[in-house]
Amino acid sequence: MNSNGTIITVEQAARSFELAGETVSVLKSVDLNIRQGEFVTLIGRSGSGKTTLLNLLSGLDSPTSGKILFEHQNMAELNEGKLTELRRSKLGFVFQSFGLLPLLSAFENVELPLRISGVGTKERERLTRRALDIVDLQGRSSHRPYELSGGEQQRVAIARAIVHDPVLILADEPTGELDSVNSRAIFGLFKQMVQEKNISVVAATHDSNLLEMSDRVLRLSEGYIEEDASYGKRFRE
Repeated sequence: MNSNGTIITVEQAARSFELAGETVSVLKSVDLNIRQGEFVTLIGRSGSGKTTLLNLLSGLDSPTSGKILFEHQNMAELNEGKLTELRRSKLGFVFQSFGLLPLLSAFENVELPLRISGVGTKERERLTRRALDIVDLQGRSSHRPYELSGGEQQRVAIARAIVHDPVLILADEPTGELDSVNSRAIFGLFKQMVQEKNISVVAATHDSNLLEMSDRVLRLSEGYIEEDASYGKRFRE
């Protein structure tokens, strides 16, 4: 792990929702630091708050109380335009469903965020080819999603997430639709990017076999961080 300081700080963050006239607390008083160059895995049963926490870290949602600081900036103080720019420039997203556009090639899917951001043609091509090279898909760049395996499609999604050099990748069940071999390959790719590019990765998973590949495991239960530790024997049980 290449730790170079804190990239995200969560201070007493809670998130609740109104449902059928009742208040449902999903996250309860969470404190957390994510360091640069750190691979963090979130585990816990469905409904434990993993996705809600990822949404707060991304600025896609706001805490009911408490604060989320990204690079020491309170995200609640950013307007929607600045939040959008932060997500485009600093964050990468990977989901269980690959989210690829079916009529676009792998290259065009990876390139799309750069087009939206107004990056010039030559720079788009350079960055896109570099991202595809990182995920070892140089020879599949002209293929459309339906011509790729599930593992290859998720690697395209990861290339799209890193094409703009984010400092943080947020991944919500990124291996949920993959077999065990491809799941380990995807987590191995995350680990490689952490080690070689000093990117931070926060990934939610239900697969306990993948935990050993991360630096740190957070176990969520009923809206609390029940355990926060380096990967160790207790997480294998």
